[in-house]
Amino acid sequence: MSAAVFILAAIAASCVPAARALAAARWPYRAPAAAILLWQALGLAWGLAAVGTLIGMGAATQATGVAGGALTTVSRIVRAVGSPAASADLGAVRLICLCAGLVLLAVLCWILLAASAAVVRARQRQHTLLNLLAHGDPKVPGALIVDHPAAAAYCLPGLRSAIVISAGTLALLDDDELAAVLAHERAHLRERHDLVLLPFTALLRAFRWASVARQAHRAVGLLVEMHSDDRALRQRPARELATALLRVGAAGGAAVPAGALAMADPAMDGEVATRVIRLLRPSPGLGGAALGLVVAVAAAIVAIPAALLVLPLH
Repeated sequence: MSAAVFILAAIAASCVPAARALAAARWPYRAPAAAILLWQALGLAWGLAAVGTLIGMGAATQATGVAGGALTTVSRIVRAVGSPAASADLGAVRLICLCAGLVLLAVLCWILLAASAAVVRARQRQHTLLNLLAHGDPKVPGALIVDHPAAAAYCLPGLRSAIVISAGTLALLDDDELAAVLAHERAHLRERHDLVLLPFTALLRAFRWASVARQAHRAVGLLVEMHSDDRALRQRPARELATALLRVGAAGGAAVPAGALAMADPAMDGEVATRVIRLLRPSPGLGGAALGLVVAVAAAIVAIPAALLVLPLH
């Protein structure tokens, strides 16, 4: 088994504790965009390394870079003993590893496609309902109003993007706060945060039993909201956005439709308070050197397994 396979296995194994550490860290609040990039790199690196490890073990025939890998050691013992049955067993192990790698690759692709299809269907249903129930309002240009008493403000990304505000939100917020909400939702649409969240949503759907998948989805969801907050602050004062968040969050709000990105998701307990504190008591952003380090790490953890997959794995 080659050195490349060992390195891929180490990368795949280290991505899980790295994801847990990143989910618990607080520096991402100072640079949400950079942290989102690092999360994406971690997810991609794990997928490449896990698939590459299994396929590499299945394709391994002899050691080329590390003296005595596990399968190579077994091969030498088999040759010394001269047991055809043991040799067949080793071949079966390699075949199982190869099949497992191909199955994992197929599963990862399938869950991503399935999650994408589910989101598209959910948005189509929402657009159908909005065509029947929503209407415009000069008070909130560019948004659709639904006559619902609960506070709700969300956007539907995609080719037919839309920002939706409930009548309850109109009654709850003043004009400045509404403008801040619109700036926040427009940032979601411009940055295509739905595409950022999609791989983590897909992983959560497939591995809901895994705590690291839940942690990753929650962490990236919060960072996406913080990134939109930062973009909204380019147009509106922090106080307006903070008070809008507090009002909508305190009101409880309606459940967020599938495929939508909400101003304040009722399911995300405690995160509105975290965002409000960040808005009103901002910490200094990461310096240029720290940002450069984050980008370099993100590039490296993707480039290394990608490069090893191109090299012969046997």
